[in-house]
Amino acid sequence: MTDEAPHIPGFMQQMGESIVKTAGTLDDAQIAAFFSAMLSAQRIYVTGAGRSGLVAKAFGLRLMHLGYESYVVGETITPAFHDGDTLVVFSGSGETQSMVSICGTAKELKGNVCLVTAMPDSRIGRMADLVVNLGDPTETYIHDKNSFEVRQLTGKYRSVTSAFAPFGTMFETLALIFSDAVISSLMEAKKDEIARMQGRLSNVE
Repeated sequence: MTDEAPHIPGFMQQMGESIVKTAGTLDDAQIAAFFSAMLSAQRIYVTGAGRSGLVAKAFGLRLMHLGYESYVVGETITPAFHDGDTLVVFSGSGETQSMVSICGTAKELKGNVCLVTAMPDSRIGRMADLVVNLGDPTETYIHDKNSFEVRQLTGKYRSVTSAFAPFGTMFETLALIFSDAVISSLMEAKKDEIARMQGRLSNVE
């Protein structure tokens, strides 16, 4: 194992190159629509399965720091979703059954569903009001139509692609960087909130 450690910086560089390449292919109209939706939203709920769920939580945390009412779907203290609320879903496949169900409920409640995905032509993609396609640089989802739950049970996330990233990792990494870039843009647009951000950081840890 020791002789493999020197490859780690190289793997990081290859992942970084993939991120830079993908950023240059994103649809400007999709990005602008997502930014506008976040800027005008009153209450934002975030969700995702597995590692995508961790990205969603990170995004929700930063939204709270910016002064938004932001909530994580499924947490015990998350309030009821209402007409006009915004749901942001992170799902590489757009097919994860639990996420499909959550989106269906949000639509029934007349909410706005925003999807960040690698597969826009998916069940969630077809029901979403707004889709941001981050692409599928490692072709993880194109070649594997199984749901998130099936891939977890069969251990397919343990595989390594030619990009030196386990299955799904590039989408999750792209999603994290994209969401952080959105936060940076919102900070620019809401300069009056920046001075208040420090006061919203956790102080009981």
